[in-house]
Amino acid sequence: MTTEITNASAVTSAGLIKSRAVSCREVMVAFLRQIELCNPHLNAIVSMRDAEILLDEADEKDRQLSMGNYSGLLHGFPQAPKDTSAVHGIASTYGSPLLKDSIPAEDAIFVGRMRSAGAIFVGRTNAPEFGLGGQTYNFVFGTTFNAYDPTKTAGGSSGGAAVALASRMLPVADGSDMMGSLRTPAAFNNVFGFRPSRGVIPFGPAPELYFQQLIVDGAMARNIPDLAVLLQVMAGHDARAPLSLHTDPHAYASKLERDFKGTRIGWIRDWDGHFPVEPDVLEICDRSMRIFESLGCIVETGGCDELQFDPGRLWSSMLVLRNFLIAGMLGAHYSDPESRQRLKPEAIWEIEHGLALSGSDVCIAPR
Repeated sequence: MTTEITNASAVTSAGLIKSRAVSCREVMVAFLRQIELCNPHLNAIVSMRDAEILLDEADEKDRQLSMGNYSGLLHGFPQAPKDTSAVHGIASTYGSPLLKDSIPAEDAIFVGRMRSAGAIFVGRTNAPEFGLGGQTYNFVFGTTFNAYDPTKTAGGSSGGAAVALASRMLPVADGSDMMGSLRTPAAFNNVFGFRPSRGVIPFGPAPELYFQQLIVDGAMARNIPDLAVLLQVMAGHDARAPLSLHTDPHAYASKLERDFKGTRIGWIRDWDGHFPVEPDVLEICDRSMRIFESLGCIVETGGCDELQFDPGRLWSSMLVLRNFLIAGMLGAHYSDPESRQRLKPEAIWEIEHGLALSGSDVCIAPR
């Protein structure tokens, strides 16, 4: 039964829980056993909560169901938000020794939505310090290993989430992405990581609301329907995030049956070699585009000449804006000599470059 539960899709599990064909306790027991089996070797889930408390919470979810109270799509689901998002009452370390004892007083907006939809938080998923890096390791919890080959990288920065999904320690997971932090670890661990458009999932609540527009939160899953279900929970406007979009989150999990004839798809491939891609991966993508064409879509492939844009300028602009953002987020830690010694070199590099920028440097960067 344990394997059947942990291997089941999130859509299937949600239906079984809602119909009470499977209890929330059974689901929690199955995933806790899987975590006990896999996590010591993979180190994907950190800050684990006490098993007895988690089972008590699962029992409470079952009691709610017995009284006809169904919280939502994640009712009774074990979840472990990425350790770069605030979770009320659970350590949110950002992988940094400076914050290893930090306990947030409130949830991030999307975390609160997962909680309201019935999720039970078992712990956190590991991430590099402050989410900075394409590998998942830090000085608080150590290294997360690839789910299929521990000698290979899990990717980052949502490496813990991707590995927990691939090893069936979680049914679905959240992640975040600035320059590939959802997509890279998902690819490295054979799951799906979806970076939505800015504003689909509200950011915050946080003081840097208007300046933080490079990082987005997103959903991760082992299949597309599961991913859509989690996105439906996380997405939607919130007044505390004025830049969030006024879209109906239920649309993300709606059926896709429609006529795609004439739908335009822009496909830049490797942008004339400026964005190197493994040949096998590029072939898979090209093959997918041919499938879209067979559905009636119009696939338009454009290089640098057609777009009349210099990729080098795009990269330089991103570095400037990233330096500016990180300096603003971590500048207070850098200003304190004792705290500065505990920041990893990559963070110091970002901050120092950000502090050297002028206002005009930031304004002209995107041009």
